[in-house]
Formats: sequence, structure tokens, C-alpha cells
Amino acid sequence: MMERTMRAVRTVLSLLGLIRDESRRPYRPERYYMRGPGPACLRRMQSGGPLAH
Repeated sequence: MMERTMRAVRTVLSLLGLIRDESRRPYRPERYYMRGPGPACLRRMQSGGPLAH
């Protein structure tokens, strides 16, 4: 019985640690927003294909 309780406590503590670590990550907008055209768009622009800007 005691072993099962200790295992449950360890599980809860590890989950709390994961939540704490996730909440501490800084927000970096450069990871979420593109900066300019992607590689496929660049290829279309260079070839003069459809949808070239």
C-alpha cells in the first residue's frame, strides 16, 4: 500500500515539474512566424511560374 502511494506521489511531482518547465519557456515569435518567402515560393519566383510575385 505504501509503495503504491509513493509511486503516485512521484508521478504527481514529475507532472508538476513538467508543467513548471513548460511554463518557463520564453516566447520567441521568430519561431512561429515566417520571415519572407519560403523555399517553394522562391523557386516559383525564379522560374517565373504561376503565382510568381
